[in-house]
Amino acid sequence: MTEKQQSSDVLIVGAGPTGLLLAGDLATAGVRVTVLEKRAGESDLTRAFTVHARTLEQFDARGLADELIATGSPLSSLRLFGRLRIELGGLPTRFPFVLITPQSHTERLLQERALKAGATILRGTEVTGLRQDAEGVRVEAGEGAAAVVHRARYVVGADGVHSTVRDLLGIPFPGESVVDSVLLADVRLERTPDEVLTVGANENGFAFLAPFGDGWYRVIAWDRSRRLSDSAPTSLSEISDITRRALGEDYGLHDARWMSRFHSDERQAPNYRSGRVFLAGDAAHCHSPAGGQGMNTGLQDAANLSWKLVAAVHGWAPDALLDTYQTERHPVGRAVLRASGALVRLALARSAPTRALRSALTAFADSLGPVAAQGARTVSGLGIRYPAAKDAHPLAGRRIPDLRLTGLHPAGEQPGGPGRLYEALRAGRFVLVSNDELSAADPWADRVVTAAPADPHGKLRDTVLLVRPDGYAAWAAVDPSRGELRAALAQWLGSPSDG
Repeated sequence: MTEKQQSSDVLIVGAGPTGLLLAGDLATAGVRVTVLEKRAGESDLTRAFTVHARTLEQFDARGLADELIATGSPLSSLRLFGRLRIELGGLPTRFPFVLITPQSHTERLLQERALKAGATILRGTEVTGLRQDAEGVRVEAGEGAAAVVHRARYVVGADGVHSTVRDLLGIPFPGESVVDSVLLADVRLERTPDEVLTVGANENGFAFLAPFGDGWYRVIAWDRSRRLSDSAPTSLSEISDITRRALGEDYGLHDARWMSRFHSDERQAPNYRSGRVFLAGDAAHCHSPAGGQGMNTGLQDAANLSWKLVAAVHGWAPDALLDTYQTERHPVGRAVLRASGALVRLALARSAPTRALRSALTAFADSLGPVAAQGARTVSGLGIRYPAAKDAHPLAGRRIPDLRLTGLHPAGEQPGGPGRLYEALRAGRFVLVSNDELSAADPWADRVVTAAPADPHGKLRDTVLLVRPDGYAAWAAVDPSRGELRAALAQWLGSPSDG
């Protein structure tokens, strides 16, 4: 067997949504990135259907949101347990809804962006070994009949629940199975459901219907009384039966083109980083599909990690910046596990107390406004906040909404016209928002975009705000001195450029 060698700045294992978004970000920033994918071809198996508001904001920051929205159906509310709805229309975002679109559309847009930016994607390549040292990581992979050695400064394992990278690192994946013998199928329907997303749960089990947009539907169903192994055969009649009992009718399921049976786990790796290797997406955490959090959480992992890797590769970030990936994203993963686990346990409702709680939530749905509003912020991802120092400005660590800006331009250049924050973030840089003192950022012109708030007398009139590439506030202060501002820029952007 012959052996070839290839080198990259960053090697990503896994060409799902998480790996592809990460690859696109890195390549856009001039980082040499290679993606290894075990599957020989692109997958036509759609797993995720929901894209939440915070994820759409991240797509907006990459110029992809409008194109993705055109592939699906926006929903301004989510129905749970009959009358209980989570209303999304009042969310403080340009995207006050959840988008229902097959994962294949999300992957297509992210792959096109990554390839256009210069990323290399190698399919049919399976990782077999991994070793790291102080200089980088050596990854052994099989590519057809050849053994290929990839050398990279950093590696990201975005290779799913059964992550080879995680196993090679020896990182445990503790947790448990939440629900087993779940049935999946892609089917045609004789009757179109009244709602785009059809969900139901009762004493029989639960069922879920979501459209592909081309006449095909994905059905997910679970029968409380029929618990078989993943390898047990499935039939359309079995799926139709539990769908009818959970939803009240089966909408005339027919012509299944694919059927399967699986189980859903709740697991989380204790460490998302081991030296120069990181875990992201399902390789780092997995949970029940309740709430549609899986793909969204993985994409948020990628958005958090990408700019930090860019800073490390380009040499202007301290190593401690990479440690913040663990401190920021691990608590989010844990919270998602708890929230989705609570939802699925309410849906399954095996014990009398749990069934009573679900009944109470349904009965008092109309009086649960504040709770539902908090639920909307949680499910949408808009409520996520990262840790900040105790004496930091209240904005530090918070998601910054899509501010209207003026004078938008890279530091050191002539001011431009009006714009939005998430348009400014498309450069992959920090954004400094201030009514004055913008010239203080000129020495970091290759890393920051500057702008003034469109309303100079608004809430930010006396505040200087530094926004990270992922849309969260890195630093803010009221009437800081020029020296304080430059110190903050040096902390987050490293030493100024020689130019």
